[in-house]
Amino acid sequence: MAPWCSPAPSCEGNPQVDAADMGKDLERVLIPEEELQAKIKELAGQIDADYAGKDLLIVGVLKGAVMVMADLARALHIKVEMDWMAVSSYGAGTKSSGVVRTLKDLDTDIAGRHVLVVEDIIDSGLTLSWLVHNLRSRDPASVEICTLLRKPDAVKVPIDVKYVGFDIPNEFVIGYGLDYAERYRNLPFIGTLARHVYGAE
Repeated sequence: MAPWCSPAPSCEGNPQVDAADMGKDLERVLIPEEELQAKIKELAGQIDADYAGKDLLIVGVLKGAVMVMADLARALHIKVEMDWMAVSSYGAGTKSSGVVRTLKDLDTDIAGRHVLVVEDIIDSGLTLSWLVHNLRSRDPASVEICTLLRKPDAVKVPIDVKYVGFDIPNEFVIGYGLDYAERYRNLPFIGTLARHVYGAE
């Protein structure tokens, strides 16, 4: 597990950001694209070793985990199946409401199967704790968690996470699937928003 990386140089000089006219909304880059991709490959290697010869279903949590799920699946060398769930405890703001809603359930019967939940970020852990409890009630062989990001200072419930990419500060982050009010998911790095974007939330 890696700690959050040092802030990268200002995104003002990043041609991808300039082209999309997003630089003014970004405070700083926490984890650049190259480090994200290296970490995804490292996690994939661990998963390959742990699940060799097993019937693995990877479950991406929409919408935030789309980027992580896609890159992780392509980096794996073992045979896997993929499915998606959508659960939400966020509105248009930066804080979790704590009330979980199921927006899309699995299409797959997971009884007797090894399930790996793929998350973009663990914040309070409340939503993920609910999701894991829900999945374990369906009699799978196992349920484990892989998250790209985790905020140790924000976690409110104990939750066992088998694979963690980066531990980061308790700040609202965007990019690589993570959004603010459905924007910024397409950024290739993890960054923080400038305060003028979200005001005093």
